[in-house]
Amino acid sequence: MRVDEAFERERAAGRCALSFEMFPPKGALTLDEAHVIAGELAPLDPTFVSVTCSAGGSGNGGATLEIASMLARDLGVTSVAHLTCMGLTREGLAEKVAAFRAAGVENVLALRGDPVPGAGAADYPFARDLVADLAEAGFCVGAAAYPEGHIACDDLMEDVRRLRQKQDAGARFLVTQLCFDNEAILRFLDRAHAAGITVPIAVGIMPFMSKQQLARMVFMCAASLPSPIIKLLAKYEDNPESLRQAGVDYACRQLDGLRAQGVDGLHVYAMNRPAVAKACAAAVRG
Repeated sequence: MRVDEAFERERAAGRCALSFEMFPPKGALTLDEAHVIAGELAPLDPTFVSVTCSAGGSGNGGATLEIASMLARDLGVTSVAHLTCMGLTREGLAEKVAAFRAAGVENVLALRGDPVPGAGAADYPFARDLVADLAEAGFCVGAAAYPEGHIACDDLMEDVRRLRQKQDAGARFLVTQLCFDNEAILRFLDRAHAAGITVPIAVGIMPFMSKQQLARMVFMCAASLPSPIIKLLAKYEDNPESLRQAGVDYACRQLDGLRAQGVDGLHVYAMNRPAVAKACAAAVRG
């Protein structure tokens, strides 16, 4: 199923869309284990599951495609394959398009991605350029949004104008970067709607697992840390297990609050942890 159709289905049923993100096998994770994880996500009835591709051209795009295809083919779950445009040529995109079609993948999340070491000039300098060609090829295309602004953009209004360009290029849904502050998320949604963004927006929430993970995400995504999280870090600094549970509980409160505000959808960065996904699903759907 196309993701835009899945959003319409959820809206007609009076439900907030709920989606999860998986990452492909790396390190000790095998494809069989990825299948087990996907099998535990499927009973949660997600609106869709997105499958990332590693940054920097690590070459696991085949695994991304295999998992996205398996979700739809074997488990009946609407899936989204991530695709980055850094270092991508038109010939390379044509190969990707053929592979996606052969695997039965209907939905693609178009991202700029990280620079690819040693790669020459590419034909898609920005995600909006990739959105346009994927939409023309017939895919249901999603794009990224940034509640607190992209790390390379200091002007929040300019950031929203660029987001509108993605919609105008053919994006049919948006998924936001993680954010720990619901008030910042709601302000972003107000800006987006005022700028003419009409496609559904799935708000990204990540349950934090450790102080180190939080530090990495804050640096990579320019996400701010609200004072309640700082207090949790101080309270459970010497108790990693309690901190992990506090991170899940905080995310569940975020999800419940945003659902009550009537957002289009909630996208959980579950980090291949089905137990985390289950807790978050309970917060959204009871």
